[in-house]
Amino acid sequence: MAKQTILGRVTQLAKANVNALLDEAEDPRKLLDQLVREYTNNISEAEEAVAGTIGNLRLLEQDHGEDVAAAREWGEKALAASRKADELRSAGRSEEADTFDHLAKVALGRQLQSEKEAKTAEPTIASQTEVVEKLKTGLERMRAKLTELRSKRDELVARATSAHAQNRMMDAVKNIDVLDPTSEIGRFEDKVRREEAKAMGKQELAASSLDARFEQLDSLGDSAEVEARLAALKSA
Repeated sequence: MAKQTILGRVTQLAKANVNALLDEAEDPRKLLDQLVREYTNNISEAEEAVAGTIGNLRLLEQDHGEDVAAAREWGEKALAASRKADELRSAGRSEEADTFDHLAKVALGRQLQSEKEAKTAEPTIASQTEVVEKLKTGLERMRAKLTELRSKRDELVARATSAHAQNRMMDAVKNIDVLDPTSEIGRFEDKVRREEAKAMGKQELAASSLDARFEQLDSLGDSAEVEARLAALKSA
């Protein structure tokens, strides 16, 4: 995967507007689940790609360090060979001095080559370092975005669960309305009142029958009194 492609994907995902996506979604929970899966997969792929990019950068830095160290070592060897040549030439050993001067030149040539290689690698290392920093920043934003997505999903699930529980409770309360005269309690109360009225009617009826009997008894008493008085008149 090309570095620019990696950087582009990381940047695009990190800048995604979750709220705008949710506003346009028919099923926000399903969208959040999908986004969490996609972000998790993309982060995993991006981490692997970024790790490869960082590995390549570290190799470049290692090679650059070796070139810098080699240039320093060849410089030290050139200096030592040059000093040895001067020492031999002072002692009148010109032929040997020329040999060490030649060695100094060879060492200087190697030093120059190592310096060029190190300098050539520096712009690449600088650009790669910039890319790696951007990739690291993008990955951190993606991880933060993934945390945000998971939080929104959990919040949405909790709200949906709470709303469902509240609706069930309200339905249950609506079905048990004690103030409704057509409810079971109202009908039971009417039945009790009718039974009470029926009992009162029976009591009233019983009382009326008893009064009639006493009136009949009084009437019989009067008739007996009349007969007795009649008999007394006849016997006088």
